[in-house]
Amino acid sequence: MGGPKTLVVIPAWNEAGHIAGVVERVRAVTPFADVLVVDDGSTDRTAREARKAGATTLSLAQNMGYGVALQAGYKYALLNGYDRVVQMDADGQHAPESIAALIERLDGGADVVVGSRFLGACRYPIPWVRRLGMWLFALVGSQLMRQRLTDPTSGFVAMNRRTLRIVCSDRFPGDYPDVDVLLMFHFSGLRVVEAPVTMNAALSGASMHAGILRPCYYLFKMSLSILVTCLRKYERET
Repeated sequence: MGGPKTLVVIPAWNEAGHIAGVVERVRAVTPFADVLVVDDGSTDRTAREARKAGATTLSLAQNMGYGVALQAGYKYALLNGYDRVVQMDADGQHAPESIAALIERLDGGADVVVGSRFLGACRYPIPWVRRLGMWLFALVGSQLMRQRLTDPTSGFVAMNRRTLRIVCSDRFPGDYPDVDVLLMFHFSGLRVVEAPVTMNAALSGASMHAGILRPCYYLFKMSLSILVTCLRKYERET
């Protein structure tokens, strides 16, 4: 009651069949936190099922993309006075039981904590194209940040209020916020660390990186975004 005000942000698109179960599990393991489901223009009952499970919902008028939905959740957190945010996926891939590990590192002095399946447990096979992209951007991020990164594309992340001010800016990408955002944090003087988490196979739908063409586009787009991120000037957060 007297601790940090915590919000779990879950962007969701057409996850009516699974969102209630995800919300219920999150609420069970984080009774101290509020849960916000950002309905990214779903055409099914995602928002209704999330509310029935006990979440607050924020519905976008149309499908705007993963990054836009995330930033909507960040802005909600900032405007409503939350001290820390945990973001996770709606498809059941991110194990809610791992939220405690993220918050522990955040309370230990980090500004941003990235959940790494490679330090914890990855309970599903990763396609080789996707794994190649993970390895490549982990290598690039590690070199540019001068620290070891193992899972920069995780999407299972905790951040404090100081970080919220950055992700609510117009520099936050609207499609694939991954290693480019971690670089933005690093160049802004924030402390970024990883923590072991458990990830399971997604309960529904195809990944936004499924197939061959999507990963190839992602590799191109992220490479360009990293270049632009490195060329920008940053004010150090205090």
